[in-house]
Parts: sequence; structure tokens; C-alpha cells
Amino acid sequence: MKETILLVGHGSRAPHGNIEIETFADEWRKRRPDDRIDVCFIEFSDVTLDAGMDQAAKDSERVLIVPLILGAAAHVKMEIPHHVADARKRHPQVEFLLCKHLGAVDKVLDALKTTLKKAMLDLDAPDAKNTGVLLLARGSSDRVANGEIAKMARWLFEVSDHEMVDLAFTGITYPKVETVVQRQVACGMKQIVVLPYYLFTGVLIERIVRQVERLEGQYPDVAFSLGNYIGFDDAIYSLLDERVANAKGVGMDKPQMLECDGCKYREFAEEHGIGHHHHH
Repeated sequence: MKETILLVGHGSRAPHGNIEIETFADEWRKRRPDDRIDVCFIEFSDVTLDAGMDQAAKDSERVLIVPLILGAAAHVKMEIPHHVADARKRHPQVEFLLCKHLGAVDKVLDALKTTLKKAMLDLDAPDAKNTGVLLLARGSSDRVANGEIAKMARWLFEVSDHEMVDLAFTGITYPKVETVVQRQVACGMKQIVVLPYYLFTGVLIERIVRQVERLEGQYPDVAFSLGNYIGFDDAIYSLLDERVANAKGVGMDKPQMLECDGCKYREFAEEHGIGHHHHH
């Protein structure tokens, strides 16, 4: 069967953010030399969902849509499935399979653990007992998506020796990074590692860098270390391979795809005009 894997990135206002996703895709192609892998973006790009799916459908009998997204908020639950449904109408001869997004799973935890270890080594006196960890995510109006990130913070606490592992958000919801840092300092943390819960660079990563620089000025007696985003970790590539295999049903009784693909809630929401909205 002629098949195309369509990797769906979020897209960034910062052009170098999208370039990083293209670079990521190039590396994935090296790891899967027998596969055709295309790339499209949800927004902030010339190649968005409809164009990406139309291109992937050319000379293909099956297209596997792989969301390169950590959390299942509106983009994953509503927007991507909506465009997949439209693509199925435009290309009835092509089978479109929507894979699960990355999610809050062990392989993402592995990537965070690797990043935390590297960030700790950047400190002059790496000591988990007096070093707080702050997992910093984008934030969503979807409480389930926020809860999944909270789960990752708890998992990170469970597998580390840090006495404080907290969660903060850069937008939309609370708490914000400044509030959590204030709390950790009040609880006696002498060092703080900020771990971005992001896959690639972009406007928000640049904002986080500036935030940490301001915090260093506000708390001169506290040592800060900023971890890297996790997109290029081997665990993320491995997780994508797993998502593709699951969508094909490899080693399973039946294919495992995104739960929201064709779900009744999405159909109801579309009928009543409940769609995706940005809250910047």
C-alpha cells in the first residue's frame, strides 16, 4: 500500500520555530528511510492542515496523520479531526488514519528526566534536596489538558529526589511562574530548575528565557537553571514510531487511533458552533 505519514506541528510566529520542526522531520526520515514523511502545521505557516492533507493524499492510498503535540486540547480534540473529516470527503479513495497525539506518557517523562539531569549539571552545586523543579507549560482552557500536565509534574516528582516539583503556565491559566518561584523560595529552595514543557523553540520559549533572566535579578541568592525543550529527544522519536505502529494495528488486536476522531462530543460541538478559540 502506498502510504504517507503526515506530521502535524503546531506552527510558530517565530520562523525558526517552524524550521526546527522541519529539521526534526528530516531526522525522523533518516530513522524511517522507507517511509514518505510530509509536514504541515496547524497555523502560522503556508502549509496548513488542508494543504498538507491534500499533498499527502497525492499518490497515496493511506495517510497517517501524526499530531506532533503534547497535550490534547482543542487543536487535537476538535481542529485536527475536523480537517481530517473534510479531507476524507475530498479524497474518498484515500484512507486517512488519525494517530494519537504524544500525550502524558512514560516516553515524555523519559525526555523530561533527561532534560532535568542536564539542567542540574549546569548548576555549580547540583543538589536535588535544595533544588526545586518548575515544569512550565503553555496552559489551556481545557481542564483535562492541564490535568495531564499536572500528572507529568507528579510523575517527575515520583522518579526524582527533588522535594518540590511544581507546575506553572505561561498563559491562559494559573499559577504563573513568578508565583511558583516565590513559593519555592519561601519553602527554602536555594536553587530552581525551570523545565519548559515544550517540544520546540518559538515566541514562548524566548519569553521564558526573558522570564528566567528577570527572576535571576529578583532573587540574586537563588541559582536558576533553564532546561531545554524536549522535541529532539530520542524518546520523542520513539513515541512517534509507537503512535504510527499503533495506528496500523501492529502487534495489537485492532488499530489504536485518536479517541476524538469521529467522537460524538466533537460532532455535537460542531453542530452547535463550539470550535477552537485562541486565548492569547
